[in-house]
Amino acid sequence: MRAWQKAIPKDRLAHLIKDATRALVRALTVRLAEQGVSFGHWTFLRILWAHDGLTQRELSEQAGVMEPTTFSAIKAMEELGYVTRRQMPQNRKNVYVYLTAQGRALKEKLVPLAEEVNRIATRGVLPEDVAATRRALAAMLENLSGDTELSRSSRRRPSPPSRTSGSSRGLRRYRPPA
Repeated sequence: MRAWQKAIPKDRLAHLIKDATRALVRALTVRLAEQGVSFGHWTFLRILWAHDGLTQRELSEQAGVMEPTTFSAIKAMEELGYVTRRQMPQNRKNVYVYLTAQGRALKEKLVPLAEEVNRIATRGVLPEDVAATRRALAAMLENLSGDTELSRSSRRRPSPPSRTSGSSRGLRRYRPPA
């Protein structure tokens, strides 16, 4: 165990999860970049491999991002030839996103990269410990998804200003000092 790990109090599970997530994302991002795929595109590709033909709104919800973010990513993925966007004659309001043959083919190249990162991350960890970790994390996600206090407080209080926006809603653009 490294010195910084010893300094983390035992009740700081969130910090360990955050640090593990960062390390996993970093390791996968490097591998995806070698294939010319961004981590953001990976997120949408994974969803579409499982559920092709979703609306942009459904993709946003499943990815946990805002619709403008999804729109930008899907537009870029369309330019790369990974997806197409279509409206249905019976419902011109919704835009549906479909994988192209090229987008579907990426699954064979990219999924093994994610599996490799998982193998590296769990090297030396007993399978039963990995299973227990999965169960514990799933339970935590379930517990937090039902946290009524969290949902109440997020409706009442605006987020604090970010460093770049200068406002809680991002209404003002950041202008560097002259």
